[in-house]
Amino acid sequence: MTRIPTAPLLLGLAGLIPFVWGAVTGLFPPLSDWGQSAFGARYVGPFIQLSYGTVILSFMSGVLWGLAIRAEDGRRSLCLVLSVIPALWAFFMTGHGLASDSINLICGFLAVLLIDFAYNRWDLTPDWWLPLRSFLTIIVVICIGVGTL
Repeated sequence: MTRIPTAPLLLGLAGLIPFVWGAVTGLFPPLSDWGQSAFGARYVGPFIQLSYGTVILSFMSGVLWGLAIRAEDGRRSLCLVLSVIPALWAFFMTGHGLASDSINLICGFLAVLLIDFAYNRWDLTPDWWLPLRSFLTIIVVICIGVGTL
């Protein structure tokens, strides 16, 4: 297995904080109460996950765009189209209610992982990319799922 470089690993783990915080505050009402009084209701439970999740799906579109421009001319257009799907998904598929938005974000993150697999197969990603993205996606999906219970 290829070693994930330290900077992407640490930044990826830091990016999990809002998802984990949302799950933990969703499971423990006293912590949620403290979080609401300290940060506001928007920054606890599923609300932080949904808000942050839409940002991250859009961010991943940008990352995928950057990888897509490395594709050969014949595949570049497909890769560029695939790269904008997560941002459009986040824009159009949220704002419909907590349960629906959570399911749509989970589907969005799983779709990004499928795109990651395709890009990897097409040699557009470094060899450490899939292990990192798979790990992060699993944690995000679990946290959003827990956060909506």
